[in-house]
Amino acid sequence: MTQSLLSIQGVTKKYPLVVANDCVSMEVKKGEIHAVLGENGAGKSTLMKIIYGSVKPDEGEIFFKGELVNIRNPQEARRLGISMVFQHFNLFETLSVAENVWLGLGKELSLREVSNKILTIANEYGLDVDPQSPVHALSVGERQRVEIIRALLSNPELLILDEPTSVLTPQAVDKLFVVLRRLAARGCSILYISHKLHEIRSLCDTCTVMRGGRVTGTCIPSQESNESLSRLMIGAEPLGLQYKDQSPGQIVFSVNHLSLHKSDQFGIDLSNINIELRAGEILGIAGVSGNGQRELLYALSGEDKRALPQSISLKGQSVGNVGPKERRKLGLHFVPEERLGRGAVPGISLAQNMLLTREESVGKWGWINAGQLEKQAQKIIESFQVKASGPQAFANSLSGGNLQKFIVGREVDARPTVLIICQPTWGVDVGAAAQIRSELLRLRNENCALLVVSEELDELFEISDRIQVFSQGRLSPSVDKRNVSKEQIGAWMSGLWEADGEVSLSSAESLNV
Repeated sequence: MTQSLLSIQGVTKKYPLVVANDCVSMEVKKGEIHAVLGENGAGKSTLMKIIYGSVKPDEGEIFFKGELVNIRNPQEARRLGISMVFQHFNLFETLSVAENVWLGLGKELSLREVSNKILTIANEYGLDVDPQSPVHALSVGERQRVEIIRALLSNPELLILDEPTSVLTPQAVDKLFVVLRRLAARGCSILYISHKLHEIRSLCDTCTVMRGGRVTGTCIPSQESNESLSRLMIGAEPLGLQYKDQSPGQIVFSVNHLSLHKSDQFGIDLSNINIELRAGEILGIAGVSGNGQRELLYALSGEDKRALPQSISLKGQSVGNVGPKERRKLGLHFVPEERLGRGAVPGISLAQNMLLTREESVGKWGWINAGQLEKQAQKIIESFQVKASGPQAFANSLSGGNLQKFIVGREVDARPTVLIICQPTWGVDVGAAAQIRSELLRLRNENCALLVVSEELDELFEISDRIQVFSQGRLSPSVDKRNVSKEQIGAWMSGLWEADGEVSLSSAESLNV
C-alpha cells in the first residue's frame, strides 16, 4: 500500500458565527494528487490553512509522515516540508518579486542566487515573471505565478494549491499540470483546491468532498462526470445558461485610438486601442494576464485620467479625463479583478462596502442612512446567495467566492448602462459561476452593454457576442464568436492576429468597414 503522508483526524474550527470545519478527517498518500472539492464557504481554505499552520484548530489531530505534529505557524510547516499557494496572496507589495521569494527561503541563499533560481523555475515551468518587478506593479495572474514559484523553490513534500489556475491561460494550465504530475512522480503529495471540475477529473487521483464544513464523501475523479461532481459538491447540477442571439442597439461606450505611456517602468504601454460597445451585447476581452489589462482597465474605469478626453466616450460624452465617480453618474460600473483592497475594503462591513460605488444612502448634507445600507446589502446577500452572517459581516470574513458574488451583485444591482467586469468568476464554485454568468446575460438581455475581461476562454465563448484579444498593450480587431475557434483565440494571445488571414474578413464585418 502507498504510504500515508498526511492524516487529519477530527479537526474542528469554530468562529463566533460559523463552524468552518466540523470534525474533518482526511488522508493523503505519498505522491498523490488529492483534490478537495466544495462550494464557496464549505471550509476548504480553512482546512488548508490549518494544515499550513496559519490557523490553529480547536480540536483534532494532524499526523505528518506518521508522527503527531503541532503546526503552530507557517515557518514550522515549511520546516516539515509543507508549502502553500494561497488564493488570496501573501506578498509584500512594496518589495520586488525576488525579495518576496527570498523572505520565505531562509538565509542560505543570496538575493542574486534567489533571482537566478526564480528565472530557472520560471523558464522551466512556463511561469514567466521578472524577479526585479515590484509586486504592486503585477497583475493578479502574475502574482499567482510568484506564489507558485515561491512554493516550488522550497522543494516541498506536500504542496497545497488553493485555486492555482484561476487566472492562468489554458496553455499555462497545461504546463502547470506537467509540473504537478512530475512533482507527484517524485513523491511530492499535492492538495489541490479548484472549482474547475474538468481539471480535477483530468489531474487528481482522489477527491474529498466537503459541504457545510464537513466531509461528505470521497471519490475517484476520473470515474466521475462534471454533472456527478456538481451533485456531490452542491447537491444539484448548476443552472444552464440561457444565451440567445439578439441584435445590439446603439453604441454607448467607445474607445478611440487610446494610447498611454506606462505609469511605471514595469507597466505596459497601451497602443492605439479601439473598442465599440453597443447596448445589449457582451464584448469579451481575452488575453494572458500581465499584457496591459491592468493599464487598460484603469483607463476605462477612470482611475487613470491621463487619456485625452475624446479618446473615451460614454453615452456620447467625452470622459477620457474624468474619474470613476463622474463615469458612474453616467451609468458606468466596474468590477475589478482584485477583490480585497480594491473591490472591497477588508476591515469594514458589507453594508459599509456598499458606499464604495453606491451613493443612494448618502443624504444631501453627507449623512449616511445606515438602515438603507443594510437593506441594500441584505438584498444582495439573499439574491446572490452569499454565505455571510449578515450585512454587518466584515468583507475579509467571507470566502473568496462569496465576496466575489457580493461585489458582482453590488454592481449588477445598480442596473448600469455599461458594466466593465474583470475575471467575473475567479475562484467561485460551479454553481456560483453559473449564477454570475446568468446575471451578466440577464443584464445584456435588458440592454446593458458589458465588457468582460477574462482568461477563461470557455467563459467568454459561453456569454460573449464578440471577442477581442489583448496582447502586449495592443487589442486585436473584433470578431464574432461564431466565426472563430478557441484555438485561434489562444494563438492570438501571443499577438499573432495579423498573421491570421481569417481576421481581416471577421474584423471588417464586425466593424462595418
